[in-house]
Amino acid sequence: MQLMFRLNPKSFIKVCREYVLKFGHLQRVWVFNRLLIMSGDAELNEQLLSSQEHLVKHPVYKVLGQWLGNGLLLSDGKVWHQRRKIITPTFHFSILEQFVEVFDQQSNICVQRLAQKANGDTFDVYRNICAAALDIIAETAMGTKIYAQANESTPYAEAVNECTALLSWRFMSVYLQVELLFTLTHPHLKWRQTQLIRTMQEFTIKVIEKRRQALEDQQKQSKLMGTVDEDVGSKRRMALLDVLLMATVDGRPLTNDEIREEVDTFMFEGHDTTTSALSFCLHELSRHPEVQEKMLEEILQVLGTDRSRPVSIRDLGELKYMECVIKESLRMYPPVPIVGRKLQTDFKYTHSVHGDGVIPAGSEIIIGIFGVHRQPETFPNPDEFIPERHENGSRVAPFKMIPFSAGPRNCIGQKFAQLEMKIMLAKIVREYELLPKGQRVECIVNIVLRSETGFQLGMRKRNNK
Repeated sequence: MQLMFRLNPKSFIKVCREYVLKFGHLQRVWVFNRLLIMSGDAELNEQLLSSQEHLVKHPVYKVLGQWLGNGLLLSDGKVWHQRRKIITPTFHFSILEQFVEVFDQQSNICVQRLAQKANGDTFDVYRNICAAALDIIAETAMGTKIYAQANESTPYAEAVNECTALLSWRFMSVYLQVELLFTLTHPHLKWRQTQLIRTMQEFTIKVIEKRRQALEDQQKQSKLMGTVDEDVGSKRRMALLDVLLMATVDGRPLTNDEIREEVDTFMFEGHDTTTSALSFCLHELSRHPEVQEKMLEEILQVLGTDRSRPVSIRDLGELKYMECVIKESLRMYPPVPIVGRKLQTDFKYTHSVHGDGVIPAGSEIIIGIFGVHRQPETFPNPDEFIPERHENGSRVAPFKMIPFSAGPRNCIGQKFAQLEMKIMLAKIVREYELLPKGQRVECIVNIVLRSETGFQLGMRKRNNK
């Protein structure tokens, strides 16, 4: 119980690491009548995450329910299976190949916008990366341009930042997870949460309506011209939103609310996690000039110096050292630092050290991905940024590194995120030298991993011939 009352978003990582040193990678905690298993044990995690049976998310996720509804992140059972089946094809390799064009264009805009910061002074890179990631997810997955990078601020992104900070604070408290108790004890914060959710949902509803209108106009145009609409399918990027607008479940189309739930989920997850991953990576690169130089050499070798030449998916596949850099950054700073499950049935496990056992139905299991990634027995000097540990095909045992979670409920957009990170990093590092300015990052557990001190660095334009 002492553990639960010492936790808040700032202290969470520090306290959990203290307890791991004291009690090991598997811990049992009773919170009133609730049994919580805290697991940093790869063997147990593998059996749980790989299971087709134990797919129900931890009850704490319900705090997100008013915002994300029954979207892919929060749903389970039949709804989750149906939605996952609809959405999976929209992240197929052939679709991603076409998305690279958007990644390329939007990362060019990001590089241009960063020019005003490239005077060597300290600044927080987060806002620039966030705007680019928002433009990318909107244009690829939603088929709609929102021009976030053209604006000084984006109310949607600011609402996401504030709302996720508020919700993660609620995550840490047993009583604040209950909506009624939260409303009674913090009415002003409940009001603010409602306002923020309204801002975010109004934004996504506009995105949906804009795309719906565009599709209707396309169909009308096709009828007028007497042509078959060949836009839908292989000849055009099939946006996730298009698929949702045309999908049927049990013979009926998805309702407006069902579509909005998925759009809310993907707009949030598709920009916030990537922004976090890229910001941490850029910050570490600014502190490791030797890594930056090695990366630059590879970028120039593969992409050359011609800024007008579009980058292809094949080019990105050749950036092997960059893959190591991204892996190491995701190891140290997994965008989703913890995941959880609620057992609906008994969970029988086998363990090489602890033997066979059963965790009873009703138990809650918390998997600390952040802690798993920093175990010295797997990663010597775990708090040091060493991309070379991933070189020469050296493979980490499965489930000892799971930045995108794993098993049936793994991140559906992980390939999308990795390609986006590669192209953004390649363009930024080719153009600018990253300088070790400002404060170091201090990890804080938000729904997505953040830094209490922001993501400070400096930039100077390179003189590449």
